[in-house]
Amino acid sequence: MHDEFLCHVTAYGTCEGKRIGVPLGSYRAPTLALALWWLRDRAAWIAERLDPQPDAEHLPAGALVPVADTVPDVPAVLRAWCGDDAQQELVADELAAGRLIRIATSDETTEYELLAESVDALRMQRTIPALVVSVG
Repeated sequence: MHDEFLCHVTAYGTCEGKRIGVPLGSYRAPTLALALWWLRDRAAWIAERLDPQPDAEHLPAGALVPVADTVPDVPAVLRAWCGDDAQQELVADELAAGRLIRIATSDETTEYELLAESVDALRMQRTIPALVVSVG
């Protein structure tokens, strides 16, 4: 069982023709349960910022307008992932096995990525000799 997990959330977009990443947060989770909680919390946080409730106090009346049905619904995808017990179990199993997990969704301008990996698995990878291939 892997005990510690590094979790990251990043938004990727294009600026002047180059793909750039903007870190939205990182967390070193001391347990698997806290890693899963943090990933769900960040997914819900992104969803709420992209698609706030129309009656939110910090928004002036009429500030929000519906988008076309053809626009990818990142908030709905993230909220669905948060509420999907089977997906949560799959992520937990993969992390417990020491594998990197990536949850990503995008709209027309931005890709949102949630990553998590075991600290122990990262340490173990560093101890494996690098594969060196001679070309020539």
